[in-house]
Amino acid sequence: MLSLLRIENFALIDKLELEFGSGLNVLTGETGAGKSIILDAIDAALGGKVSSRAIRTGSSRAMVEATFTSNSALAAWLTEQEIDLIDDNSVIASREITLSSGKARSRSRVNGVLVNQQLMAGLRDRLVEITAQGQTVLVGQSAQIRDWLDLYGGESMLQQRHFVANIYNAYQQAHQLLEKRRTSERERLQQLDLLTYQVKELGDASLSEADELEQLQQEQQRLNHVVELQQMSYKIYQALYQSDGETPTAVDLLGDSEATLTDMAEYDAQLQVLLDLVRDAQATVTEVARQINTYGESLEADPLRLEEVEERIRELKQICRKYGPTLSEAIAYYQRIQAELAELNDSEQSIESLELQERECWEKLTQACNKLTQLRRTAAVELEAELLKELKPLAMEKVQFQVEIVPTSPTSAGADKITFMFSPNPGEPLQPLSEIASGGEMSRFLLALKACFSQADATGTLVFDEIDVGVSGRVAQAIAEKLHQLSQSHQVLCVTHQPLVAAMADRHFRVDKQVVNQVKGKKEHNGYSEERTVVRVITLDNLTKRREELAQLAGGKSAQEAIAFAESLLMQAANHRRSGSGHD
Repeated sequence: MLSLLRIENFALIDKLELEFGSGLNVLTGETGAGKSIILDAIDAALGGKVSSRAIRTGSSRAMVEATFTSNSALAAWLTEQEIDLIDDNSVIASREITLSSGKARSRSRVNGVLVNQQLMAGLRDRLVEITAQGQTVLVGQSAQIRDWLDLYGGESMLQQRHFVANIYNAYQQAHQLLEKRRTSERERLQQLDLLTYQVKELGDASLSEADELEQLQQEQQRLNHVVELQQMSYKIYQALYQSDGETPTAVDLLGDSEATLTDMAEYDAQLQVLLDLVRDAQATVTEVARQINTYGESLEADPLRLEEVEERIRELKQICRKYGPTLSEAIAYYQRIQAELAELNDSEQSIESLELQERECWEKLTQACNKLTQLRRTAAVELEAELLKELKPLAMEKVQFQVEIVPTSPTSAGADKITFMFSPNPGEPLQPLSEIASGGEMSRFLLALKACFSQADATGTLVFDEIDVGVSGRVAQAIAEKLHQLSQSHQVLCVTHQPLVAAMADRHFRVDKQVVNQVKGKKEHNGYSEERTVVRVITLDNLTKRREELAQLAGGKSAQEAIAFAESLLMQAANHRRSGSGHD
């Protein structure tokens, strides 16, 4: 329930604070007095569209704040959104609108927490529902009518619709997976062929060691220079150990040095260390000479092996150019594409299995939609009967009404196109309500529709913006009684020009425009006054004020006849509220 509304610098309102109560709250005033501005402010506080014109001329900032009384379901939802209640019972929705470079920018808060538009829309659906003659557009929208019918159908209907939505999502996923699989089949086969070829080529290459190419290149160098290596080995052997000429070898020179140091060590024991080093060097040189001689003798030309090595080198270099650039990278790539090839061959679902999965999801979706359609047809029959019953007191006893349900392609909301069919006059065929209903007929229809939903609709506050335009007399009285009926289960806010409706109010507000003088600039600097139009709201909290306002609505002036009429209206409304029953 909306308990408090604060407005600052919004449209023609400079500053306003309104306290609403339970039951029927009525706003009256002359045409153009600003009644709809108040409803626009409520809409803005709950995330409705605003423009720079929403900010009062001369101001750069507007603010609207609506305080609602919470309930257990709303408190649970706010907890899910990580928003705490204020005083464990209040929800404050506020909107700050600022002017920047000629454009309106706004920030929304719930209990002081900045929120996005999506969250605010979710909160709005749980708090307020606004009904106006402009909803003719909604009445013509199959999706909106479908939502209304599902709400009327109750929990079982909503559960089935949720079930349909889940199955539809599963079907969409299966369908998209199948389409993706079909679309990518050619690419998959091409990739399969490419990877098969590459795996075979790399497998035939028998890649094992990352340094195989370096080893083969070394072997190639040795095989290409066997003669030079033999000659150089023999030359080293002669220099170290056995010379064909008279030139002494390294071993010979070390032997001479050893003999000399042996003689010297007899006179000086300190030279024994050097003698040992020379002997070690002689042994090392001898071993080097032996091994180099063995190496040289082992060398022999092998043209066949050289050809094999060079062929293998060419093969590995080709592999590196295609899959490297190094052999280790080529080996890593080989290991990776083996896994990819296995996945393409073994892990991918076949088109046939995906088609089967899609078909099964479609069958489940069709069955779920059929069940939802059956529930809707049952609810439609009940709604038709109840709505006609609600329309009778509204001087629409002869109308015909039917909820037309036509099959359509399945969606997340089912497989039904739903239209409200209407005939205001006997003998005339049923036609879409949005196309043939007059303004007054549409007003009464929407009011009757809300009455049908009064028990199923959990929204705490219902707002009616001049729902009674175009009607008078007995019909206006019936509308007043219907609004009172709704106010027993909901808080109702109503903008009206009808004294019959205003008389039924539990709380009555009069909206006026006033011209006031405002000082521009500072007084000490010779400030000047400027006339400005502002909206003012007065709570008509005593019988005299209400009587005068009703008289004004009824007669345009406070003549004695109008006052008497107003008193009769108030008495009639009081009797109706006490009796708790309407007029047939």
